[in-house]
Order: sequence, then C-alpha cells, then structure tokens
Amino acid sequence: MPDNIAEEKLQKEFNRWAEQGLGEEMENHHRPITDPMLELMRLRPDERILDIGCGSGWLCRQIAGLVPDGSVVGIDVADEMVRRAERASAEIPHASFRVGTAEKIPWQEAFFTRVVSVESAYYWSDPARGLAETFRVLAPRGSAWILINYYRDNPHCHQWGAQYAIPASLLWADEWAEIFRRAGFLNVAHRRIPDNSPTPEVYQGRWFRDAEQMRQFKQEGALLVHGTKP
Repeated sequence: MPDNIAEEKLQKEFNRWAEQGLGEEMENHHRPITDPMLELMRLRPDERILDIGCGSGWLCRQIAGLVPDGSVVGIDVADEMVRRAERASAEIPHASFRVGTAEKIPWQEAFFTRVVSVESAYYWSDPARGLAETFRVLAPRGSAWILINYYRDNPHCHQWGAQYAIPASLLWADEWAEIFRRAGFLNVAHRRIPDNSPTPEVYQGRWFRDAEQMRQFKQEGALLVHGTKP
C-alpha cells in the first residue's frame, strides 16, 4: 500500500495510464532518446541494472538483451504497470519487477551496477531522497543515469505542468546536477540528447502549441544527468 497521500495519488494516476495502454506507447515515444543513452552507458554483459519508474517494462526488456549474464529489475509505483511488465517479460528469466518508489527502493544496499530512470524523476515527490536511495542501492563505482524531457532549460515543455494531474518538479539542469552531488555522486555531468524522430506537419495533440513548437522541443533535446558512486 502507498505510504502517503502523494504516493497514493501517483499510484492512482499511473494505474489509470496503465489501463489506457499508455505504458506500452512509451517505447515508441522514448526510444529516440533512450537508444543514445544506452550507447553512452556502454553496458557490460554481466551488469545488474535497476530501472526506476519502469512502467510496462519496455526499457527493462531492451536492457535485458544487452546484459545476458546479468539482471534487470524494474520498479514502479503503479501496481498495474508492474503486472503488465511481468506479463510482457515472462520469457525473460533475468528480468523482474516490483512495486516501489524512488524514495523507498525495495532492495538491499550496494547491489546494482547501474540505475536508470527515464521520464520518471520529475514525478518523484522528493528528488533529493530519491537520489539518496539510488546512491544507497548502487555498488561502489556504480553509476546513475536520469533522462527527462520536462526540465526548465527547455522552454518548450513548460506548458506541460498545467496539464499534469499530479505535481511535477520543473528544475534546471544544474539543479539536478547539484542534487546528484549532495547525494554523494562524483563525476556528475549533464548533456542534451536531441530527438531526431520525424515531426508531423500538423500537430493536433495537447502537449504543444503546434508542430513548430514540437520541433523546437525535440531539437532542444532530453536532459541526461549522470554520476558515479565512489
């Protein structure tokens, strides 16, 4: 059960997303930015990976193919997302899923060699506590990789906040980097990953004003922040 009202609201919202099939859609939306991140990570075959905010498990399944001698664990606040991830990953023995949050990761300390989180960190109720927990479960010389599209340096995403059903943190890239450092991470750095996927000539969704704003948003790119545990 959720530990507090904020967690309960988060679980309710993402269970609703799961029931609408939005978890499965995320792979198509995010592969243009996650593929370059995985290339930068240079994963070894025996790594132990944690994915925070794993949704329907699409990234865990992709990573599992890159670490055949390792393991992948996905956690999500939404129990329906976890159930869907388990069903879709049933034939991948080294991938597993649990209900959990960034602020209270259900795992022992110093276990994972990498922790990733894609399009999840700005929903964390307490980013500082989430990164402290990330630091706790990482093995020495392990690294954390956070990839997000909603951050203050990109002006073309600011309008999203008014449409979110749950609170979200709109922070500068340097603020995220400072939270990493305060958690104990070294070699903290951030960069942009542009989304080079095609943009429709006409945009009729609710997240952007028009196709031109969507193009500019994608050109600015997603924010990737990473750091290493000593």
